[in-house]
Amino acid sequence: MLRIAGLFLAVLVLGTAGAGWWFYQHLNSNINSVSIDGKGGKEKADAFGRTPINILVMGSDGRTSKADCKLGGGCSQTGVQSGNGNADVQMVVHIAADRSNATVMSIPRDTMTNVPACKDSETGQSTSGYYGQINSALQYGPACQVSTIHELTGIPIDHFVKLDFSGVVKMSDAVGGVSVCVDANVYDTYSHLKLSKGTHTLKGVAALEFVRSRHGFGDGSDLGRTVSQHIFLSAMIRKFKSAGTLTDPTAVYGLADAATKALTVDDGLGSVKKLIGLAADLNKVPTRRMTFTTMQTAPDPADSDRVVVGAGAKTLFSTIAGDQSLTTGSGKKSAAASATAKATATASAVPASEVAVTVENGTNITGRASAVAGALTDAGFNSGTTTANAPSPATTTTLTYGTGGKGAARTAAKTLGLPSSHLRQGGGTGLTLVIGSDWPSGTTYPGGTSSPAPADTKAAVSNAHAQTADEAKTCAKVSPYRTVALNGVPMTPTQAYAAAGDKPDSDD
Repeated sequence: MLRIAGLFLAVLVLGTAGAGWWFYQHLNSNINSVSIDGKGGKEKADAFGRTPINILVMGSDGRTSKADCKLGGGCSQTGVQSGNGNADVQMVVHIAADRSNATVMSIPRDTMTNVPACKDSETGQSTSGYYGQINSALQYGPACQVSTIHELTGIPIDHFVKLDFSGVVKMSDAVGGVSVCVDANVYDTYSHLKLSKGTHTLKGVAALEFVRSRHGFGDGSDLGRTVSQHIFLSAMIRKFKSAGTLTDPTAVYGLADAATKALTVDDGLGSVKKLIGLAADLNKVPTRRMTFTTMQTAPDPADSDRVVVGAGAKTLFSTIAGDQSLTTGSGKKSAAASATAKATATASAVPASEVAVTVENGTNITGRASAVAGALTDAGFNSGTTTANAPSPATTTTLTYGTGGKGAARTAAKTLGLPSSHLRQGGGTGLTLVIGSDWPSGTTYPGGTSSPAPADTKAAVSNAHAQTADEAKTCAKVSPYRTVALNGVPMTPTQAYAAAGDKPDSDD
């Protein structure tokens, strides 16, 4: 959603030369931002000074306006509510340090976890911490939701974006609708989504009904809803990447205006300039390398209506925290543990198993080359890694690579925590690491940070409903179970569709 908003803003600001400043100021005034006080931890730069970006995208169920009350219902007794509501949609959006790939991981709202001590700086509402449903943390402010996700996953969260019911409607209207497919007739009597089998273009309220439907798809729980939301977002991303989408200045202004009004963000994203910068980073990622996943879960032993972190989830967390891609350069799923996959010809990292290093000892300390070479092979580097004495003493450690070897050098440097300033391009072939007197001990360069052992990416996507944003033919799977009721009678969403022939479809 941030990527889309930023693209609008970039085109608008660059394309309206005469009135650009007025528009820029108007859009800036639309943006609502709050501080997260560093509650999400801090990303670490890689050996080349590049930093990944992790954003928590939240969909709030709060009825904090008349529009939200009308769309979401439930205000007949309470009226317009105050506060933040619950984070019924939670997606961690990871953008790789080299901007070659991205991962979007949904965390089901029914997940039980520890919520840390929090205080909302705006409302003053606070908690000393508790064990409860993960989406409830938003009641204590966006920073609390960010902190809760960070503590659960270990993934540093740099930014957040919050969208409410009316925001979804505004955005889908502004883009002219989003094309989605359902594999059977469906009527969710709770979200009111009603669609016939096939492909539909959803706008406004119909789009909201689709992304809110938790009884219409999958097993009728929030797990099925995350998958249909991925289908919706993938279709929206494809639309914005398609030719001609952003060529109408009037439409672009409407999109940018809607986007900035629809979002609440952290201070780090609280300006048009910052949103444009983020959009530029996101725009570098091709759809085939944007992977959508859902955190693996298991039934909560204490409550059959809730879930807990399941097998494989910690591995998925590790791939994101470790900046590993879940796709190869061609867009196919990674098959096993690896460092960041070779993405493009622009010197992206190469899998460690394909990299051999000649390690030379340029110090007067016996065994330095063997120690570092052993650390590389233990980390999965090619068995062709060898050791030798350097031709002459060296005061500075260097890693020299030949033509076309920069990607392999980056993989080795990242593992050893070696800063990019120590890399050199030479005229030969292969990689040669000369250990200088500035590295007298250990297998991580002093002051550097080596990367953790790569996670098993095959395990990371197992049962995670992984799909990439370029999968245009994927249809949302309608639930075969009796997840809805009509006139008090339980039935499947398809049976409900047949029984409600007098009710118009959502896209009529």
